[in-house]
Amino acid sequence: SPAYREEGVTRGRIEVTVQSTGIVQPRNRLEVKPPLAGRAEEVLVQEGQAVKKGQILLWMSSSERAALIDAARARGPEEVKRWEEFYRATPVVSPIDGTVISRKLEPGQSFTASDALLVIADRLLVEAQVDETDIGLIRLRLPARILLDAYPGESVPASVGALAYEAKSVSNVTTYTVDVVPARIPAQMRSGMTATVTFLISAKDDVLQVPAHALHGDGDHKSVLVPGADGAPREQAVQTGLSDGRQTEILSGLSEGDKVLIAQVKSDNKNSGSVSPFAPGARPRTKK
Repeated sequence: SPAYREEGVTRGRIEVTVQSTGIVQPRNRLEVKPPLAGRAEEVLVQEGQAVKKGQILLWMSSSERAALIDAARARGPEEVKRWEEFYRATPVVSPIDGTVISRKLEPGQSFTASDALLVIADRLLVEAQVDETDIGLIRLRLPARILLDAYPGESVPASVGALAYEAKSVSNVTTYTVDVVPARIPAQMRSGMTATVTFLISAKDDVLQVPAHALHGDGDHKSVLVPGADGAPREQAVQTGLSDGRQTEILSGLSEGDKVLIAQVKSDNKNSGSVSPFAPGARPRTKK
């Protein structure tokens, strides 16, 4: 006869989640280019510095102004001052609120109108790739948790900010990009980091639950084995709710403190008569 072990009916929290991987990216990443070719006169920001939209990032001279100022220097400081007041430098301003993540020039450096002088990124988020089989469960403002692979000990609360409507297909796997916005930006979070995102589809606290593998049947006809009055196992019909794959909510049929029976699979190697063909000295078995 099969052997059984007992598991108690307990109370606890059950979460139904979907997990995916993603990359930390800025919501917007903008390259700051000059309005015309010229030379940097004064650079006012450093990498890592927070800036506001409209803030002056640097002062520049057009190529014509730079040539005039250089010519004036040969005639003395008063001539330089006169031309600087007459022909003002041009400001380059920040197009967004954000952080300077790259500074590619120093004062005195010349550039063309196509050169990116600075790169500014705004709020960081995680671009998660969600499988097509799960995307139907994801909705705007759905709670989520972000776990940076480089810092596995710290979970960051987040929520869904946007969902892509166009799929990506890589190696025959179809996914959709979901923007996951952290509630706060950890100091160690950097653009390009890999992360694991757990989407919280639904959750219930303080519910009756049993191990999912204790259940038998399917659909609306599910049951568990419980100890009978004579000690023999008997079937008990139950109604189930949420399941996370490990624990399943019990809506009716059991009470807290009840016991359920789970069959244990026994392996008796002594009486099996079989020998691994890879064991030392093993010989192939022949039919008689």
